[in-house]
Amino acid sequence: MAKKRKASPGTIALNKKARFEYLLHERFEAGLALTGWEVKSLRAGKAQLTDTYVLLKNGEAFLLGSHITPMNSASSHVVADPGRTRKLLLHKKEIAKLIDATQQKGQTCIPLAIYWKGNKVKCEIALATGKKDHDKRAAMKDREWNRDKQRLMKDYNR
Repeated sequence: MAKKRKASPGTIALNKKARFEYLLHERFEAGLALTGWEVKSLRAGKAQLTDTYVLLKNGEAFLLGSHITPMNSASSHVVADPGRTRKLLLHKKEIAKLIDATQQKGQTCIPLAIYWKGNKVKCEIALATGKKDHDKRAAMKDREWNRDKQRLMKDYNR
């Protein structure tokens, strides 16, 4: 039976496809500007980062495509939009670095994880370049070889 990689206890949502689809270069930690019902939903673990990306516009960073499912009890008095654009809180130097890097050909900015840091919600974002098909095949081949190697060593050590 294959071992599943466990997320840290403070992790709310992971973008598992990101490491397969992109070569990750530099990582940043950004705060998230949220409303009250979103925080309650995140405490319940109702967030998804699939097909999410970071938009850099007018010297600000925004998280687009993330989905936070509203809880019935927490969002009864407001009209909840689960797919709304959320602002990322970064320093000006970090935003300038991200804008410079994404203007280069082939580089993009993607979210990797949403997690708790104390009582604050943070989003880990990374500068990345898209992988080619042959890179993805090589990654799958390496992963399968490591899995077979573990099985062989397990049988050998018995």
